Amino acid sequence: MSLPLFDIILNVLAGLGAILITYAVFLEHETRQDIVLAIGAFCLLVYALWIGNAIFALAMGGVFLASMVEFVEILVGIHDPIGASKTSTNNKPKE
Repeated sequence: MSLPLFDIILNVLAGLGAILITYAVFLEHETRQDIVLAIGAFCLLVYALWIGNAIFALAMGGVFLASMVEFVEILVGIHDPIGASKTSTNNKPKE
């Protein structure tokens, strides 16, 4: 029993999405975390639409949209990313 090429490609895409979402959890830099999470969620969104699962598609669409909104907010300057290096530190201990 062999799968058609399109089925194989979509299954690989779904596997890649799952790996990327898992990897995004461990990233320290929030900007990278958001973009990796968005790419992984998009891969799984495509897969969810292909298999016809509305709940899974809704969940992955929500994760994708939330990640992209936060990524754009960081780029625009509305949101300060956690894990980014600061140019000045004012948290020096007082002597």
